[in-house]
Amino acid sequence: MAPVFAHGALRLYLLALLESGSKHGYELIKALSERFGGTYSPSAGTIYPRLAKLEEEGLVATRTEGRRTNYSITPAGLQELNSRRDELAGVEADISASVRRLADTLRQDIRANMRGLRADLAATAEAARSTVRAAGRTAGAAAEAPAGTAAGQRYSQEGEARLREAEMLVQAFRDDIRIELRRHAGRRAVAPVTLETVRTVLDQARISIRNSLDD
Repeated sequence: MAPVFAHGALRLYLLALLESGSKHGYELIKALSERFGGTYSPSAGTIYPRLAKLEEEGLVATRTEGRRTNYSITPAGLQELNSRRDELAGVEADISASVRRLADTLRQDIRANMRGLRADLAATAEAARSTVRAAGRTAGAAAEAPAGTAAGQRYSQEGEARLREAEMLVQAFRDDIRIELRRHAGRRAVAPVTLETVRTVLDQARISIRNSLDD
């Protein structure tokens, strides 16, 4: 993948982010991730060495609060930022282009993964239908038993138990995914690619389940 930032561009953009006020390292990482719509999130190993260099050059000052180090732009840093506003506008344009490029790449990856997922779901659904049909043939007599007989009642109870289990599986899946999504949202915004993935996977799962119900 092509570099997200050209040489020296991230350094300049960090100064721009600090212009609005002091921030600690995680806030800067989060701000960059949000600017890229979740398609790119810089690592601590990318951000902190550049902040250290900016501090060494007197463009950024640090202040320790508890376990966190806050970074703020210095007058010298603001002077450099003001002298390079045109260059900063170019960085913004490059970021927008990078967002589009990364989003296109992610969409292509998702489509490829979804094709594989659809094939897997179709194969699983067919295997499940084959198992059910075989079980139905074996238990044919019980299924055809008149209502009210012991065999018919047992068949009805088994069907009700499977329905309850299926409903519990759906509820457990829903609860698990909601927890994961909210935990993620507490750290950073949910990316468009995540929403697209959820929508595609659920649509395909719905189709596969409905097909199994129609048999």
